[in-house]
Amino acid sequence: MFTFEALLLKKNKMNLDQQTWWSNYINDEKGVLLDVRTADEFSMNRIPNAMNIDIYKGNGFIEEVEKLDTNKNYYVYCHAGVRSANAIGVMMRLGFENLFNLVGGIGAFEGPIE
Repeated sequence: MFTFEALLLKKNKMNLDQQTWWSNYINDEKGVLLDVRTADEFSMNRIPNAMNIDIYKGNGFIEEVEKLDTNKNYYVYCHAGVRSANAIGVMMRLGFENLFNLVGGIGAFEGPIE
């Protein structure tokens, strides 16, 4: 049975510090970077090769996420890590299992940014 406690435990394992998050991504053949900030934020700066689906689009976010391959591993980020955590919650309800949140978001990220 899937309980709230199990969800919290799983979610905590999904929240990764930037070094672990980035290292896991660059070594993951099935890894996809997903930026859930607004299009304006995404146009200002982003992690190279990231795709953008704005979580603030509500049902539009869900419609776009439903088009993604659930067999991939998604490395999700936003500005500070809150929107990406919320996006991961939505994606879990849609059947995604391999989701990783960048704690601190791009605002604290010390890796490559374009």
